Amino acid sequence: MEYKDTLLMPKTAFPMRGGLPNKEPEIQAQWDEQDLYHKILEKNAGKPNYILHDGPPYANGQIHMGHALNKIIKDFITRYKAMTGFNSPFVPGWDTHGLPIEQALTKKGVNRKEMSVAEFRELCKQFALEQVDLQKADFKRLGVNADWQKPYITLQEKFEAEQIRLFGDMAKKGYIYKGKKPVYWSPSSESSLAEAEIEYQDKVSPSIYVAFKTKDGKGLVDNDVKFVIWTTTPWTLPANVAIALNPALDYVQVNVAGESFIVAQVLLDNVCDAVGWDKDSVTIDKTFKGEALEHITAQHPFLDRESLIILGDHVTTDAGTGCVHTAPGHGEDDFIVGQKYDLPVISPVDDKGVFTEEAGEFAGVYYDKANKLITEKLTEVGALLKLEFFTHSYPHDWRTKKPVIFRATPQWFASINKVRQDILDAIDETAFKVDWGKTRIYNMIRDRGDWVISRQRAWGVPLPVFYAENGDIIMEEATIEHVAQLFEQFGSNVWYERESKDLLPEGYTHSGSPNGEFTKETDIMDVWFDSGSSHRGVLEARPELSFPADLYFEGSDQYRGWFNSSITTAVATRGKSPYKKLLSHGFVMDGEGRKMSKSLGNTILPEKVVKQMGADIIRLWVMSVDYLADVRISDDILKQVSEVYRKIRNTFRFLLGNVADFNPETDAVAYDDLTEVDQYMLNRLYAFVNQAHGHFENHDYLFIYQELQNFINVELSNFYLDYGKDILYIEGRHAHVRRSMQTVIYEVLTSLIRLLAPVLPHTAEEVWSHTPHVTEESVHLTNMPETTEVDTALVEKWERFLELRDDVLKALEDARHEKVIGKSLEAKVQIFTDNAEDKALLESFDNLNQLFITSQAELTADQAGKDYDFLNVAVAKADGEKCERCWNYTTELNDEKLCPRCQSVLQAG
Repeated sequence: MEYKDTLLMPKTAFPMRGGLPNKEPEIQAQWDEQDLYHKILEKNAGKPNYILHDGPPYANGQIHMGHALNKIIKDFITRYKAMTGFNSPFVPGWDTHGLPIEQALTKKGVNRKEMSVAEFRELCKQFALEQVDLQKADFKRLGVNADWQKPYITLQEKFEAEQIRLFGDMAKKGYIYKGKKPVYWSPSSESSLAEAEIEYQDKVSPSIYVAFKTKDGKGLVDNDVKFVIWTTTPWTLPANVAIALNPALDYVQVNVAGESFIVAQVLLDNVCDAVGWDKDSVTIDKTFKGEALEHITAQHPFLDRESLIILGDHVTTDAGTGCVHTAPGHGEDDFIVGQKYDLPVISPVDDKGVFTEEAGEFAGVYYDKANKLITEKLTEVGALLKLEFFTHSYPHDWRTKKPVIFRATPQWFASINKVRQDILDAIDETAFKVDWGKTRIYNMIRDRGDWVISRQRAWGVPLPVFYAENGDIIMEEATIEHVAQLFEQFGSNVWYERESKDLLPEGYTHSGSPNGEFTKETDIMDVWFDSGSSHRGVLEARPELSFPADLYFEGSDQYRGWFNSSITTAVATRGKSPYKKLLSHGFVMDGEGRKMSKSLGNTILPEKVVKQMGADIIRLWVMSVDYLADVRISDDILKQVSEVYRKIRNTFRFLLGNVADFNPETDAVAYDDLTEVDQYMLNRLYAFVNQAHGHFENHDYLFIYQELQNFINVELSNFYLDYGKDILYIEGRHAHVRRSMQTVIYEVLTSLIRLLAPVLPHTAEEVWSHTPHVTEESVHLTNMPETTEVDTALVEKWERFLELRDDVLKALEDARHEKVIGKSLEAKVQIFTDNAEDKALLESFDNLNQLFITSQAELTADQAGKDYDFLNVAVAKADGEKCERCWNYTTELNDEKLCPRCQSVLQAG
């Protein structure tokens, strides 16, 4: 007889190798065939909603690891909620309007000037939908469970119509207005930009000190005295109309080599250093309070224009001279203070950043090139005191990466001032996982100006505004609703396909158009208005969803973007936030913490990792990082994650293999009848499950990752499963001790599969398909294991035993190194302790040798070996000979070389 054939070795068809790149698509095809997404919804029909609203990624280009991180965590959240009894539909979305798509078509050779706006927009739409399909395929391949058949797309007719209605609601409440004020303007995009479209990069700029000669000193300042201003934008000097002083500062008139200048007293030393004045020869002739100099006039250095001395609290002593060059057409503070003094708003720069005729001799010059010409002009007229260059952080267009300017142009605005406090109150009522998230968006809303919602582009949702013959603005409830209905029926391209009168309600008249002629607005809406209205176009419009959403979750850049625009439009129209809770993630960096870029060659694309390793490896990586901050990924990091995956997979394989002959309906042992070690392991499982629930609820996936590894590596592999092999393989098939252990193993197996299903959906499904006696066709149609009260006294008892056991394992390892033994079953251990509690604990076990995986183990009355942390342990060769079946050593072998236990098992058949 071959004794090995009598052992109950693990049996399972679950393969050791994952083969994820080939297997995952097969599993996904099975899900599609089952219509698993809708089956999950059917399972939870009528249960409470949990709505995570998807922030739309931009439909342009291949998805990157940031996209993957974002969508995978959303999938963790919605899958978990679905498995805890919530109706948790997930509707994915895409942002499809805006400049990048226009630029992409231009790069492909599309000549916009050779076609109508409507024709060009149709090409934009086709390109956007192609990008949506490509990105959708990538997201699906990552295993994201969503309504891929019915996503929301911002170019959809219904979405655009609801966006127009939202605009109409804001207009009705008086929140929409047209005005001329400085806004961020991108010459490279030829369009205004919102704050969310600005990023800061280093730029080299000229730093100049310029003297403005007094024209009318009002009897207080002599006419040959010069006010000294400092600026880093010489190109804005053609728009100068004033010099601002701080009313509370002291200003001094100083004599420098026979010339007189005025600067803030506190900045005099800095100015001397900057322009090269000899401090010892500078004398102070007069001192004035800033407020005393109001309404004095100075002469513009090279234009036939006065520059009024005005007062403003925005003037600080951080830098400069305390005399601030003021051009209301090119600065927000300048514009605000200029309104107080009724100053003209001059902005002699066109859409492309080129000076207009209003700039005189500089007409036709690009604004940045004009810096040199203007400083040369200042030198020529004797007004330039100093020119140098410095590098500083400067706003850039986040798409073109080119510098932007402040430029006053007619624009459409959404008032923030009128709803600011309501938005701040809504933020106070919103839940945040981290306090800095609340602080960030709160401060942004508190400090932001009115929102520029118009853009001078073709590809977007038109502003539903008409103009009468006399120039009156027509923005009425009836006209806006009519446009919304047209968009809902025909799409927004109808705006460009029809004449103005055909876009108005039938028979519409207006006193400002006696001839019945109308024109329409040519600007489109800011794309942030598009996505920011998704609570109306998606949450309220889709019957399976609800407003407000339970959660918005996006990258940390969205505090100034989608989070911001969404709460602004929702509070303005619905009086509440569109989200109950806000959560954000950081950016994905390379292994050294650098931003990924093609030029550095450090990009890692999800598509490549999926093909090489599988989507579940990316998903496990997502679980392993602290996503609240910036995270790192590299080939080495992914290899480490793969090793963790391999350990998880092998653990599942071991668990499956040892329940092949176990039927929970007929073989399970009741809790009270389990052996104590099995009760302990079950309680450790309960504790892990309970903690995992808490971490899932708090979105703390890294903690689950860490505790999972501890549970698998320490609790299971290093102790329970290692110890259990002697029972699972050796004992009789129906032995109580074996069925007791199988009961726990089956519970561990089915609990771990379900716990990991949101994270490793493909692997969990594969394991589930190999798990005997489960009835659901998919693990994703099951529920999470429930939380269970833990027997803490039992757990504490066994945790102390395991601490003592570690001493025995150390002693066995030492004996192995000293060649006393080979395998641990060749050992006999003798243990001594003078700690009464530890001694009593060890005496309570009648199978110490099995727990230590040795052939013999005994407590001794005296020290016999080495001292370890808690015990004195001696290791010697085991007594007797090796049983040929179980490999334990005994002095009671029979003629067939079997120990009494193995004899009994074989006799019982």
